[in-house]
Amino acid sequence: MFDIKSFGGVIYGADYNPEQWPRDVWREDARLMNEAGVNLVSLGIFSWALLEPRPGEYDFGWLDEVMDLLHEHGVGVNLATATASPPPWLSLKYPDSKPVTADGVRLEVGGRQLYCPSHAAFREHVRTLTRQIAGRYAAHPALRMWHVNNEYGCHIDQCYCGLCAENFRAWLRGRYGTLDALNAAWGTAFWSQRYGDWAEIQPPRRAPTYPNPTQQLDWRRFSSDNILELYRLEVEVLREVTPEIPVTTNFLGFLPGLDYHKWAREEDVVSLDAYPDPSDAAPHLDAGMSYDLMRSLRGGQRWILMEQAPSAVNWRQHNAPKRPGLMRVLNHQALAHGASGLMYFQWRASRAGAEKYHSGMVQHVGPERSRVWREVRALGQELKSLSALTGASVRSRVAVMFDWDNWWALELDSKPSALKLMPLVRKWYAALRGLGQNVDFVHPEADLGAYDVVALPNGYLLTAGAAGNLRAFVQGGGTLLTGFFSGIVDEHEHVQLGGYPGLLRDVLGLWVEEWAPLQPGETTAVRLEGGEEVQATQWAEVIHPDGAQVLATFTEDYYAGGAAVTRHAFGAGQAYYLGSDLPQHTLAGLLEGALRGAGVPLCHVPEQLDLSVSTLDGAQVLHLLNVHPTRPLTLRLPEGGARLGGDDVSSQTVVLAPYAAELIRFRGEVDLAAVHVLDQELVADKRQAGLPVPG
Repeated sequence: MFDIKSFGGVIYGADYNPEQWPRDVWREDARLMNEAGVNLVSLGIFSWALLEPRPGEYDFGWLDEVMDLLHEHGVGVNLATATASPPPWLSLKYPDSKPVTADGVRLEVGGRQLYCPSHAAFREHVRTLTRQIAGRYAAHPALRMWHVNNEYGCHIDQCYCGLCAENFRAWLRGRYGTLDALNAAWGTAFWSQRYGDWAEIQPPRRAPTYPNPTQQLDWRRFSSDNILELYRLEVEVLREVTPEIPVTTNFLGFLPGLDYHKWAREEDVVSLDAYPDPSDAAPHLDAGMSYDLMRSLRGGQRWILMEQAPSAVNWRQHNAPKRPGLMRVLNHQALAHGASGLMYFQWRASRAGAEKYHSGMVQHVGPERSRVWREVRALGQELKSLSALTGASVRSRVAVMFDWDNWWALELDSKPSALKLMPLVRKWYAALRGLGQNVDFVHPEADLGAYDVVALPNGYLLTAGAAGNLRAFVQGGGTLLTGFFSGIVDEHEHVQLGGYPGLLRDVLGLWVEEWAPLQPGETTAVRLEGGEEVQATQWAEVIHPDGAQVLATFTEDYYAGGAAVTRHAFGAGQAYYLGSDLPQHTLAGLLEGALRGAGVPLCHVPEQLDLSVSTLDGAQVLHLLNVHPTRPLTLRLPEGGARLGGDDVSSQTVVLAPYAAELIRFRGEVDLAAVHVLDQELVADKRQAGLPVPG
C-alpha cells in the first residue's frame, strides 16, 4: 500500500505543531517549508486536548485551516490520530486510567503517555477520536499517511494495575489453556508457587525476592502484546474508513519493551525515531544499527526516518549539538541503509514546555540567523538530486540474529552473571561493519536462505524452532558464529539438560560443562592459533570439543588449556563458537576468517568511515561517508566508478573531507577487495591496535 513514488522523491519534513503558535506564524511556516524543500509534515501528534476540549465536544476548525494551508503550498500531511497524550479531563473523569508502577505508585498528570493500555473507557475514547479524525479528513487532498499514536512504550511499556492483571490472566489462558499447562511452563513446583485458580496469578510486582523468571518473561510478552492491541484498535478504524492511506507508527530502534518483529507486521511502512548522541565517539554506529533493524523488520522494505534532531536534544544530562556537517552525513547514512524519508522533531523549536530546548529546523534565533536552518535547507535542495535512491535495495549476505524474547530472558535476575545483550550486539555489529558488510537483523525463526553468514552474539533463549532453523542453515552450507552463554533455555526459561549449548551441541561439535563468569575489571588470557595472547572479559567456560577444531585456548585458571574458540564442520557448512568476550580486533579477525571461508567479499573499514552498498537498476552504489569531524580520509577505489548522477571518477583515489559523503556508482558488483584506506595515520592506528592492514 505504501508507494514512495507518489512523493516524487525522498520524503523530507518534520513534526509540525502549529497549535503552539499564533495564526500569523502559520503562513510564514508554509513559505519556509517550500524554501527548505519540505514535502511532508507530521501533524496533530499532541493535539487531543485541543481537538476534544471536553468529552464528546470537538473543535477541528484550526486543524482544517492548517490542512488547507499546507495543501495550498504543496506540503503533504502525515496526520496523527492525536492519541499519544490524553487530555487532563480524561484522567480526572477516569482516575483508574492512569498507569501503575511495579511498586504500586499510580502516575499523575503532567507528562505524556499517561494511560493504562487495558482501560476500557480509555480505549473507547481512543477509538472514537480516531474515527472522528479519519472521517473528517479521509478525502482531504493533503492526507498522505496516518501516524498512529506516537512512540508507543517510550515512557510506559508496562502497567501493573488491576485491569492489566485481569488482561494478563486472559492472555495466559489464551497461551496455555489450562492451569496445569501454566504450572508446568512456569515451573511452579519451585518455592511452592503452584496456582490452583487463575485469580491467584498477578503481575510480577515488587516481591520479597526474585519473582518467577517465566512469569517475568511472559509478563514482558504480554505487555508488548497489550500495547499492540491499542495500535490495532486504531488501525482497524483507519483501514475501514481510509483503506488506501498507508499507516505507520514511529519505532524507537532497539527499544526494550516492545517486540518490533510482531509490531512491524501491522504497519504499511516502518518508521523510526533516532537520536544518536553527537558527543559519542562513534554516533553513526548506534544510528546504523537502528537503521539496519528498521530495514530488516519488513524484509528489506525501505523505511522512513520519522524523527531526528536537527542539532541538540533536551533530555540528556549534557546535550551536545550536532557539529556543522554531522546532520547531513547522518542523513546520508540513513539513505544508504535504506531510508526513503528524512524527517525531524521538530519544525519550529518550541517556546514553552518540556522540550523548548530541543532543536528545530527553525531555531529560536530565526532562520535568517541560524546555521541549523542553512544546513537543513541545503539538505532539502540536495535531496532533489537523490530521488533515484528511493528505488535502491540494500542486500546483505550477513545477518545478526536478534530476538526480544532472548533479550528479556537474558537480562532477568538470578543469572550466573548480570549480562547485557546490547553491548555484545553492538560489538559484533561494529566488527562486521568494519569488514565492509551490509548487515541485516533477523528473527531466529526467519528464513535464512538469503545469507551466507549468520552471527548470534548471544542466544541464551533458543527455541526448538530456532535451533532447527540454524541446524538446517549450517547443514545446507551456511556459516554460523555463536557467542558464549547460548542455547541455555527454551521458550519457558527452562534449562536444556545434558550439557550446554542445548539443542546446538551437534551443530557446534562441543558441549560446555560449566561457566566461570569474570568479575568487573577482571580478565582472562586467551591464546590464538598463531600464538598471540589476548585478554578477554566477562566470561569463560569449560568447553569439551566433540568433533570441533580448537582455534584458541584459555591459558589461565583451572580451565587453562581448554578451548576458548572452536570451529566445526557440520553438513556442508561451518559453525564457530566463541566461549568468551574477546577484544574487538580479535573478534573482527575471527569474523574475517569466517567471511572469507564463506566466500563473502570484504574490505577493511576504519571506524570513521561508514561504507554501504546498495543496488540500483542493475548497478551498485558505493556509499562512502566520513563521519570524523576533523580528519579527512583518503581511499583507493575500484576502477569504473562514476558519481551518482554525475561524471566518471577521474582517479581511483578519492579524498573524503570531514563529514563528506561520496556516492559512487559501478556497473555490476562493486569489488570490495579493491577498496583500501591510504591514510598513513589510520594505517598506523590499525597496526597499533593489532588490526589487519591491507596491502
